[in-house]
Amino acid sequence: MEILYKSTRGNGETVTASQAILKGLADDGGLFVPTQVPALDVPVEKLAEMSYQEVAYEVMSRFFSDFTEEELKHCINSAYDSKFDTKEIAPIREADGAFYLELFHGATIAFKDMALSILPHLMITSARKNQIKNDIVILTATSGDTGKAALAGFADVPGTKIIVFYPKDGVSPIQKAQMVTQRGTNTHVVAINGNFDDAQTGVKKMFNDKALAAELAEAGYQFSSANSINIGRLIPQVAYYVYAYAQLVKKGELNVGDPLRVVVPTGNFGNILAAYYAKQMGVAIEKLICASNENKVLFDFFTTGTYDRKREFILTTSPSMDILISSNLERLIYQIAGSDEEKNRELMRELSENGAYTITDEMKAHLKDFAGGYATEEQTAQTIHDLYEKTGYVIDTHTSVAATVCKAYNAEHADGIKTLIASTASPYKFTRSVMNAIDPKYDDMTDFELIDELSVLSKTKIPQAIEDIRSAPVLHKTVAEVDGMEAAVKAFLQVK
Repeated sequence: MEILYKSTRGNGETVTASQAILKGLADDGGLFVPTQVPALDVPVEKLAEMSYQEVAYEVMSRFFSDFTEEELKHCINSAYDSKFDTKEIAPIREADGAFYLELFHGATIAFKDMALSILPHLMITSARKNQIKNDIVILTATSGDTGKAALAGFADVPGTKIIVFYPKDGVSPIQKAQMVTQRGTNTHVVAINGNFDDAQTGVKKMFNDKALAAELAEAGYQFSSANSINIGRLIPQVAYYVYAYAQLVKKGELNVGDPLRVVVPTGNFGNILAAYYAKQMGVAIEKLICASNENKVLFDFFTTGTYDRKREFILTTSPSMDILISSNLERLIYQIAGSDEEKNRELMRELSENGAYTITDEMKAHLKDFAGGYATEEQTAQTIHDLYEKTGYVIDTHTSVAATVCKAYNAEHADGIKTLIASTASPYKFTRSVMNAIDPKYDDMTDFELIDELSVLSKTKIPQAIEDIRSAPVLHKTVAEVDGMEAAVKAFLQVK
């Protein structure tokens, strides 16, 4: 069955998967969504015996129907290889009554590797399929993790360049070090004097600038995105929820058809949307719990039906979730509006012009698969401390937000349903916050002393991604104002 893609703000026109991957964002500013979510017609018992790569193929082949089997398997096998430090790719760890799906075993020790290791291969294959001659310029904003994972994925890939914008004071020291030491003649990293939403808004503005697109085309370039707004980022994430359910069946923790509760620490809404797509494919997910930090715009939305970004932006110890404009939520809004492009356009216009919108009661009724919760900074630190004291298992700040929300939700709904927590980053990526939560005595140590101490404490090997930055030179020093982002792009591309 052919699955096509249409824009959440369009007029019903469709494109193929490869065309949607290449474009990233639709010409009208909307996000590409599949015309339907395909059913996964493979028995769970069969999936349980498959490798991660085999499950990924079963999932992605249903969505990317214009890729041949050979093309897609090449992309998958090129992505999920020795770059990951475990053959399982996404292992599951049980601790204190919950299952943690560890999504941080890739090259940059964050869940973004799960999709960004395959996106370059999908994109290059898509370019060949569509006879694209221009160089593809990956333009992306990051709150910390997407940037490094995208840079690592696209570094020195022929026919591509990548430009990453990040908030100068809004990422962890390790995240910043990973980005500014990135090698690759086609890579460029720019710090902006602003927050993530400023960076993301600036990137979207450039995507929607027709005059800029024409100027770049003349110079032999075209934009595409590595953010989770790209369907080539989102669909690979569906695979690990399918894999996790099958693995829990294989381990005897679930029987086929048993409900599973999934808790996801959420910023841009892509990771939890992928879990929603897995549910729609047929995975027996009972409820999707959207876990927020103190920037709880999504918690308030699921509680009230009003999405309101007009609030104080709070810098937290879980910076990848410090987001007030959750771009991927638009895909869900479009769906619960009955795939009504006009209604979606109206709500997105309200968000752009007034900073808020309210969905109808009818739309709100379609959110029954979701619940929201949030964790304060104090609760996040306490959960890290308590889980370590009780089990010896160390989690990062983002995972702790989810674990905190999970514990509160399960206490309120004592129904015995098993819970899967998306563990989105290695504790080594946020070492200072993690170690201070375990014991304030670590506060005087340097970042790399803390890393060594964490290795001893957690009885885990220091990831190669961390070892690589100990002595790596800083290669990217560009800083720009928000209104200077376009100039920074042109300077790197040498477009006058």
